[in-house]
Amino acid sequence: MIAIAELGPRPLSDDEFALFQGLIKRLSGIALGPQKRPLVTCRLAPRLRALGLRSFGEYHRRVTAPGGEGELVNMLDCICTNETRFFREREQFELLAREILPAWQEGAGRGAPPTRGGRPLRAWSAACSTGEEPYSIAMTLLDGLSSPDRGGAAGQAPQRAGGASTGAPGVGVLATDLSARVLSQAQRAVWPIERASEIPEGHLRAYMLRGTGASAGLMTVRPELRRLVTFRRFNLLDAAPGRFGLFDLIFCRNVLIYFDAATRASVVARLIASLAPGGYLFLGQAEGLHGTDLRVRCVAPSVYRLQPPTGLQGSRDHT
Repeated sequence: MIAIAELGPRPLSDDEFALFQGLIKRLSGIALGPQKRPLVTCRLAPRLRALGLRSFGEYHRRVTAPGGEGELVNMLDCICTNETRFFREREQFELLAREILPAWQEGAGRGAPPTRGGRPLRAWSAACSTGEEPYSIAMTLLDGLSSPDRGGAAGQAPQRAGGASTGAPGVGVLATDLSARVLSQAQRAVWPIERASEIPEGHLRAYMLRGTGASAGLMTVRPELRRLVTFRRFNLLDAAPGRFGLFDLIFCRNVLIYFDAATRASVVARLIASLAPGGYLFLGQAEGLHGTDLRVRCVAPSVYRLQPPTGLQGSRDHT
């Protein structure tokens, strides 16, 4: 005979799907249309089996009951899509390396920090997944600001004895994500060596380390790069991202497409409020603001600049 637990959960009913639609929308902003019903079944069924539950209704009661916070995090980890790679949408990194950083350096003067008042340049990877994006940002910043005379494209790092230079002005990258699972992976900063093909050769030589022995077949980032990136769990629906301060660069790519129009507008408003004057917001290729806020101007496909106050020093446009 087959044990009851081996039969698996009963099919997701209309009412149960509606419960999860509402819960996931409220917690994450992700809008799940009717076509996402198989996705919810596929991604949550393993949690039901792990907990020995027979119905999705039981699971909903488990995650919403007092003391269910831990399993609620697991549920969101299962639902969130975390597709990413190093230097995804490479043309945006080339824009940063070829135009934005040189313009900031020219405005600040040789050897000076690239932003006003001598404060560190700050970037935010607002949906960092397993860490490829924030480390791609950190490589681009460290490389570009360490070599103000080069003005080359992203990935054209020079040969450096002993690894990456630490001569760049102050740079900090905040990396956040809703998923605790992917944040844990990102903080480990270890990837299969096959992922090296995504990284431009110059950056690969300068900033990455190949594993040996028990770590053969893996790669990680150099310590000087790791020190630039700070990881935090954060929900983009949080009404108070201001606690992180203002950023010169915000990357929030391929996230807004999962929100409905009202949630998208709310999140965009928070992102713009977190930009320093003259700062840049990078979105995914399929995303755009379409006149959402007149204070920002499109400077490249899916790249927007917050207009600085007239006459503000050190905040000139790169165009």
